[in-house]
Amino acid sequence: MRCPQCGSNLDGDAAFCSRCGTRVHAPKPADRREYSLVRIFPSWWRFSANFVLAALLFAASIGLVTKSQEVPAVAALGLSFAIALAAIVSRRSTSWSITSERLIEYRGILFRRRREVELADIRSVEVNRRLRQRMLGLGNVLVASAASADFMIKLEDVVNPDEAAETLRRARLKRLA
Repeated sequence: MRCPQCGSNLDGDAAFCSRCGTRVHAPKPADRREYSLVRIFPSWWRFSANFVLAALLFAASIGLVTKSQEVPAVAALGLSFAIALAAIVSRRSTSWSITSERLIEYRGILFRRRREVELADIRSVEVNRRLRQRMLGLGNVLVASAASADFMIKLEDVVNPDEAAETLRRARLKRLA
């Protein structure tokens, strides 16, 4: 192995160059595997408007049944279940995974999109919390990549965003060590 700074020959297990003192990055062992640290989904609060609308339609369908209007009642009931199911599916269609090596964003159900950024390439991690989010304990975590100025992964409406940002920071520091 050679020193990347001065080019002198080094022992295979050397952590620093004996000539110039530069830290030598040892190659990654082949048996070291990537493992998942946490999987994050958007909060249920993000879909609260859908569930309120579904509850109102459900109540309206019950009211229509009491007035002997079965056809509109069945339509309102079906629509309320469809709205609630759409909210559940929509929540499951977006997730983020923090592993020991990278941050991965998954979006979509039928058409699946996967974006990832290596932890070593993370330039900045920013936490934004609007007033409504602060009241509900939610927030957005913005992760910018050093590889491209316009590449950013946004974790939207996550529960306890400070903890997610701290998990990302600790994983990044462990990865760089």
